[in-house]
Amino acid sequence: MKYESEKEKDRDYRTNDNLVIGRNAVTELLKSDREVENVLIAKGEREGSINRIIGLCKEKKIVIKNVDRKKLDFLAPGGNHQGVVANVPAHEYSTVDEILAYAEEKGEAPFIIMCDEIEDSHNLGAIIRTAEACGAHGIIIPKRRNVGLNFIVAKTSCGALEYMKVARVTNLASTIDELKKKNIWVYAADMDGQRWDKTDFSGGACLVVGNEGDGVGRLIKEKCDVTVSLPMLGKVNSLNASVAAGILMYEIARQRLDK
Repeated sequence: MKYESEKEKDRDYRTNDNLVIGRNAVTELLKSDREVENVLIAKGEREGSINRIIGLCKEKKIVIKNVDRKKLDFLAPGGNHQGVVANVPAHEYSTVDEILAYAEEKGEAPFIIMCDEIEDSHNLGAIIRTAEACGAHGIIIPKRRNVGLNFIVAKTSCGALEYMKVARVTNLASTIDELKKKNIWVYAADMDGQRWDKTDFSGGACLVVGNEGDGVGRLIKEKCDVTVSLPMLGKVNSLNASVAAGILMYEIARQRLDK
């Protein structure tokens, strides 16, 4: 992902307006059962209670990001952050089982979107908004190397996040294996696949949308049942991730409506 300015880049570290700052506050947060998006620690901070915070993060498998102190100053202006800031999600996460249960409750074959290392908050928010409009039952994102449910995502979704279940998993590949066991076909949106409009999306479907720059990762792509592509008739060779996802989601929705 490219940023137009350092200020814009700094802002993307911030997941919502409810930051937890300071060593004692972050330590107590980590000891609680409250969901934590990530913990930002100033580079070079390794003394005293910071080691306790790092240990708790590793114990709970919470992402740690080492950042310049000026980023923490930007996030918590005027606050005594003591070299550490924790981000709390803008919305509560669901589980994959809850997504599948929701589809079953509606009497519908599961319709799921999986994001493979989406880094742009605006893209994830747009994907959530379109997924909700298309009747998808949920979205799956990885815990690492993917933007979480931050305040930019919530704002870009235009309220759709309140109605869309989003599950965060440790391993996408193993999650795909579990979905396949439940008779859900997995489709990778990527180049050099079969035409999207010639693909049968009937039954349980999971659409995998890849990283803005590199697309779906090799391992994840190999796990998928089918690769589907959109025609590129102009001079550029790729589409924005949320735009491509939107076209494919509506094709899946169209086929379901035509049953």
